[in-house]
Amino acid sequence: MLETRETSRERVLRVATQLFATQGYHATGMKDLEKASGLGRSSLYHQFPSKEALLFAIITPYLRELIAFGNKLLDTEMPARQRLRELSRGVMRCITENLAATTICFREIHAVTGEHKAELLALHREYEQIWSRVLQAGVDEGAFRRADGLAVKALLGMHHYSYLWLRTDGPGTPEEIADSFCDLLRDGMLSTPPPR
Repeated sequence: MLETRETSRERVLRVATQLFATQGYHATGMKDLEKASGLGRSSLYHQFPSKEALLFAIITPYLRELIAFGNKLLDTEMPARQRLRELSRGVMRCITENLAATTICFREIHAVTGEHKAELLALHREYEQIWSRVLQAGVDEGAFRRADGLAVKALLGMHHYSYLWLRTDGPGTPEEIADSFCDLLRDGMLSTPPPR
């Protein structure tokens, strides 16, 4: 099996993700990044023009992954309840696989400014629209009672703040956690609760 060498950019991203997740973005200086990556300051700046650009590069890929997954799911024919469960499972898998980046995003999103902030907010809106469309399709199908902004925010909060629990080794696979969330929603969201 051929070994793949880590590029300088990949190394900087990996090291910065570890440091930002454990120490915090503001507490991590360029000297910390130099020492941990083994690269000089000019090499770091060659890869990323600023520490904020590095932060942006860490927190946006998982959002793009969620958006791509959600759009693919929306294009797939399936009953609304199943689509919601599949979206929930995919989101929990993505959060679990990108736990450090998720942690950084929730703690450090306020540090993103200017064009980066505008792009990040656009990604968040696109991601929220996926949840909204999944719920609205369920309302149209007669499976869900509501698809308003509050319902979307409630679902997002339920899924995304679970990163705090996942960081403390909460029990269950991502799919089991997602299924628990969907089961919690059953009586409150579905238009006709299924028989128990």
